[in-house]
Amino acid sequence: MKIGVFDSGFGGLTVLKEFLRYLPEYDYVYLGDNARTPYGTRSFETVYRYTLQCVKKLFELDCQLVILACNTASAKALRSIQQNDLEKIAPHRRVLGVIRPSVEALNKYTNSGNIGIFATPGTVASDSYVLEIAKLYPEINVFQQACPMWVPLVENNEHCGEGADYFVKLYINQLLMQNNEIDTLILGCTHYPLLINKIKKYLPKNIKVLSQGEIVAPSLKDYLKRHPEIETKLSKKSQRKFFTTDIPELFNEKAQIFLNNGIIPIAKQLKLD
Repeated sequence: MKIGVFDSGFGGLTVLKEFLRYLPEYDYVYLGDNARTPYGTRSFETVYRYTLQCVKKLFELDCQLVILACNTASAKALRSIQQNDLEKIAPHRRVLGVIRPSVEALNKYTNSGNIGIFATPGTVASDSYVLEIAKLYPEINVFQQACPMWVPLVENNEHCGEGADYFVKLYINQLLMQNNEIDTLILGCTHYPLLINKIKKYLPKNIKVLSQGEIVAPSLKDYLKRHPEIETKLSKKSQRKFFTTDIPELFNEKAQIFLNNGIIPIAKQLKLD
């Protein structure tokens, strides 16, 4: 059995990259629903339906555990799948997201109790981070900033160019105008780590920046230690398989932007019902 990593497109590859660093011995299957991306502008019902289809497909590909490495899917579909579907379709398998572990780590970093979230408009509109933080740390103040231009910049490989600087400065300024005592930032989209150098360049030096992959990977390692009934079923041959719902050649080309670790993906196309 394998670990499945799902994203609506390419961003989840930054999470997979950290999994391969922290837990290289396991076998992974990555599925990008590139034919229907982006999810951020779609309704809760549509995101839930698409995500459930992809989770089922990963189960068919022998995944014991599926990580929704997509903030929109984690925000709009995870809870429904966990509570309503798993018992019926695969009671001994598990589906996890990226929002909860990102939130759990916050108290290690903030001193002021003021947290900033950079995310897509869909994730901001869902208030998923606000709600999760309120459950665990009601004393923390949360300030969100939608960054609609960052994903296109990354996917078009423009994130290192001078044009990206304008939009990085724009969203940083808009966030800090909400509160100038923010001392910790979550990059609440898996595309955003590719912009981290520019983000740090324009942020005040006292603000810590948390990339999700760096948080979620140790969290997964801890989860597997605590759940031997899952871990013992996982194969450990260091195999990686990639699937896309769109054109494999395009996926292979763009995926290297996100992985940037010597792995050259050879994706196969999957057609969903």
